[in-house]
Amino acid sequence: MIEVTKINGAKVLINPDLIELVEETPDTIIAFTTGRKIIVKESRQEVKNLVILYRKDIFAD
Repeated sequence: MIEVTKINGAKVLINPDLIELVEETPDTIIAFTTGRKIIVKESRQEVKNLVILYRKDIFAD
């Protein structure tokens, strides 16, 4: 799970395996394979880096 900050300031954990799309318009919107979307404070690049770190951590064992 990765932690992101919703636009209202609430921190949430999301499953990066369910991310379908991340776009900046200018807010960053994360769309999931479930059809749900959330707006977060992190930039598209920050979300990408969090997913990369998550994957490195999972496959490091």
